[in-house]
Amino acid sequence: MTRSVAIVGAGAIGAWIADALDRAGWQVSMLARGETLKTLRATGLCVERAGDSRRSRPRAGSATELGAHDYVCLAVKAQVLPDLAPHLGPLIDSSTVIISATNGIPWWFFHDFGGSLANQSLQSVDPTQAQEWTFPRQRLLGTVVHASARVVGPAHVQVVAADRLIVGEPSGIITERVQEVAAGLRGGGINAEVSSQIRRDIWSKLWGNMNMNPLSALTRCGTAKMLADPDVRALCVRMMEEMQLCGRQLNLSSNLAPVERIAVTQRLGDFKPSMLADLEAGRALELAPQLGAVVEIADRLGVPAPFCRSILGLSRLLSA
Repeated sequence: MTRSVAIVGAGAIGAWIADALDRAGWQVSMLARGETLKTLRATGLCVERAGDSRRSRPRAGSATELGAHDYVCLAVKAQVLPDLAPHLGPLIDSSTVIISATNGIPWWFFHDFGGSLANQSLQSVDPTQAQEWTFPRQRLLGTVVHASARVVGPAHVQVVAADRLIVGEPSGIITERVQEVAAGLRGGGINAEVSSQIRRDIWSKLWGNMNMNPLSALTRCGTAKMLADPDVRALCVRMMEEMQLCGRQLNLSSNLAPVERIAVTQRLGDFKPSMLADLEAGRALELAPQLGAVVEIADRLGVPAPFCRSILGLSRLLSA
């Protein structure tokens, strides 16, 4: 049976996922506006990867125009979701599954989680609870994207490097729907893995990003130059230690030490974190769902986080 998916976010990662599912034979729609919408309707979506350039013709339009789908993939910047969520209702019916593909801590992270933060909503992530009200709690899949892509122009994306995409149920159960999504992604050429611990995967990625991203924006430097400076590297370690203290209370701690995780980043070579790319492009920084969420979680757990809090404040002023 052919599945339908609406991609919310026609940027780099959204286009990568849309192209893959189109290759796999899914019916793909893309929520878009402005020049991107005009281009999608006129000439379609162009995605370049591994030396190959491919054009597809997804349906494109508003949520009302596109209507309900089997799956809705949220691939926009996480900070826009609180305002966007109330407008996405037409994409969702009684069986639609939501695929959360944003960076940072998602709104559903503490759903049925257990512990001191069970079922709590983070002000930094879902301040009006618009996401909680819009997206069905029992029909959610989480993802972690390990890929780098860039927008060349409207509806034109280049995949720079693609390692893998992890997908999983918040419950940890390996369901038919999570296997179906992973199979579709694999069918389109994405290395998709099914996880039984998607929260841990999300936390692990954020542990390596919540320092590199804002510091790259503050310093206007790529990872190699930042980590070559012993004082900046020490600051990265201190921020990671603060988040690590939170992880221990949440049973999400990593087996790696901060210096070992930083060594992994260094082995990837010099690259430009997404917040630096956003700053250079004049886009808002993804502060709230990343570092803002870490600071809010630390507050709620009673964990001192002076280094994370200071960098959050400086980055907030820069973003403003």
